[in-house]
Amino acid sequence: MRYIILVFIGFIFHIHVLAQSEDGLVKWLSFKQAQELNKTQPKPLLIDVYTDWCGWCKHMIKTTYSNPNIAGYVNQYYYPIKFNAETKDTIEYFGEIYKPTSVAPKTPHELAIKFLGSGLSYPSTVFVSSNHDFNLLSQGFLDERKIEPLLVYMVENTFKSIAYEQFSSQFNRTFYDTGFVKQNIKTYTIKEIEKLQKNKPKKVLINIFASFCHSCKVQSATTLKDTAIANYINKHFYLINLDAEGNDTLTFKGEHYTKELSTGYALHTLALKVTNNQLQFPSMAVLDEQLNTVDVLNAFLSPDALLPILKYYAENKFKEMNWTDYMKLYNEQKKETLSK
Repeated sequence: MRYIILVFIGFIFHIHVLAQSEDGLVKWLSFKQAQELNKTQPKPLLIDVYTDWCGWCKHMIKTTYSNPNIAGYVNQYYYPIKFNAETKDTIEYFGEIYKPTSVAPKTPHELAIKFLGSGLSYPSTVFVSSNHDFNLLSQGFLDERKIEPLLVYMVENTFKSIAYEQFSSQFNRTFYDTGFVKQNIKTYTIKEIEKLQKNKPKKVLINIFASFCHSCKVQSATTLKDTAIANYINKHFYLINLDAEGNDTLTFKGEHYTKELSTGYALHTLALKVTNNQLQFPSMAVLDEQLNTVDVLNAFLSPDALLPILKYYAENKFKEMNWTDYMKLYNEQKKETLSK
């Protein structure tokens, strides 16, 4: 299907087919409404910065924001705000007051200048994290394909561990780039691992995913299947893919684990066990040869970010030095190699 959000989203959106309106299918809020709602249920903000005379702004409403899949995702996971950059209203935004710069028509509002700086072009879309400490600005018309990675990037907190340009590249490789060459990576079941550990012990990497986690899909399809990463894991680790929503009863180290209700959502208790009850998505647990958890990687990781982590544990460097010292040594050695 063309719109991957419909394919991989873990929720079904019930949107009635309505006559097209000037607002599309998104349930737009005012700044005041969004900020009040955010106090009790934090969500990122999506701010559509437009002007009355902007044709592409209107076109984005009629197309992107009238797509049921995109609108459904925005309505579910964001507080969307439609902001006229030339409004004459006074706006309070997270404790600060912003006013129009002039009574003259077609002059930018102070808040528009805050969001866009000197690059006052429309449409512009501002994504704001739920605690409003991170902003991401995208300027220009966004069709469905362009807005998808932006939406996921903010909702799944991927911005905390990777730059948007790199995440977007991996996202498009996962869902659109049929020419992307994926390296084969060997996976095992828990039963196979426990047998193999008796004769050929290795560290274990448990890749934990869920249907609602788009960044999990991206990380599994690109980071783990990057040539250098896949080859290193195949040589030094046993990899297990664990569905955090799976219904199977799994036996691990003599104990039985199944799916149970946890924090309002049904998750497999083995995923909680191997992450020391600190499960976030995407997540990977690193286990030693005795199948004890030595680290939990609760972040989206690019190939460049994951490789030194794998080496840190596979080569037992974690027993000799802390992570900061290791990374300093790793980067020095990498620089020396590149200079040769």
